[in-house]
Amino acid sequence: MALNWIWIAFFLIAFVIAVVHLIATGDAGIFQEMMDSTFSSAKTGFEISIGLTGVLSLWLGIMKIGEKGGLVNALARMLSPVFRRLFPDLPKNDPVYGSIFMNLAANMLGLDNAATPMGLKAMERMQELNAKKDTASNPMIMFLVLNTSGLTIIPVSILVYRAQMGAAQPADVFLPILIATFFSTMVGLLATALIQHIRFDKVLILFLGGMSLAVALIIWGFMSLPPVRIGTLSTSVANVLLFVVIIGFILSGIFARVNVYEAFVEGAKDGFTTAVRIIPYMIATLVGIGVFRASGAMDALTDGIAWIVDKCGIDSSFVPALPTAFMKPLSGGGARGLMIDAMTTYGADSFVGRLACLFQGSTDTTFYILAVYFGSVGIRNTRYSVLCGLLADFAGILTAIFMAYLFFGV
Repeated sequence: MALNWIWIAFFLIAFVIAVVHLIATGDAGIFQEMMDSTFSSAKTGFEISIGLTGVLSLWLGIMKIGEKGGLVNALARMLSPVFRRLFPDLPKNDPVYGSIFMNLAANMLGLDNAATPMGLKAMERMQELNAKKDTASNPMIMFLVLNTSGLTIIPVSILVYRAQMGAAQPADVFLPILIATFFSTMVGLLATALIQHIRFDKVLILFLGGMSLAVALIIWGFMSLPPVRIGTLSTSVANVLLFVVIIGFILSGIFARVNVYEAFVEGAKDGFTTAVRIIPYMIATLVGIGVFRASGAMDALTDGIAWIVDKCGIDSSFVPALPTAFMKPLSGGGARGLMIDAMTTYGADSFVGRLACLFQGSTDTTFYILAVYFGSVGIRNTRYSVLCGLLADFAGILTAIFMAYLFFGV
């Protein structure tokens, strides 16, 4: 229901803004821009969905090898003490734990294309266990919130964009992004756990404490490196780990005497059907976002916030970067474009340019993930998943602003 009203609000707000513009200026051109946006967004939604086919086929094929080779089950057994507590409604040692782990691991490395098919595989299994097929289960919501909070240890793509835009030290945003995304994830996880009445015993406390310590050690380790080496090392580590995962799955198939090629093809066949199921949900989401942007509603929102911030006597230097923060929960591609626009307009090494990068890396595309993951299994009632996802986003935005002032000043 939440997505239903949010989608309706995109159009209604856009219409009101356009009517006000027409009355004030007499220019009806904004309606042409909005209609153009609907067509271009629908085309983009279709192209993105079809474009996922190859990646989905690749990783679903790799996952099938891991399933038949027993590696996914081994991961499930290893992670079950923690995941049984975060996902208490899932069966003990279920293979879905392996898919969940692989999805979260790919997200941590900033490998979105690798994470999506693994996440869809996890959602399909959770839907099989779901008693109400049109309503999100508690495990689904916890999984979605962990995805939308966007925990990223190595933001490879952002570092590449900063290098392309001429940043003197492309990796100078690495540490603040890591801190911001960590806080976003912790807030999302704790909020969902509170609503689901998950008990925090010593296993969960040790896990979360260990995760916090690991992030602290990563921060300390990278702070000891010269800035020019951070970007190269981050990219290399991500690529090596990704290929190690592929080799590990293939070796598991070999040791289990599985026909690896046939297992891959069997899993890859699901890539096309999954991509086709996503198309209507993707188009619906992107068209709503496109109309909202074309109407000028996003600009009006930003200008209003700047006015309020100024009236409160607070420094408003961060406001020009806010469109990236507002767009990120709605569209990863849109937020990426706004981030690049901020670096182009203000400079890659400007306060606004860097903060836009922090916004891009601190959370994930909440509504996109909800549309794709829930849409792939036919979930309509998302319950409180939007609320918890947006709480995580809000925590990431606030932390990103604080980190920008702390690391870069004004």
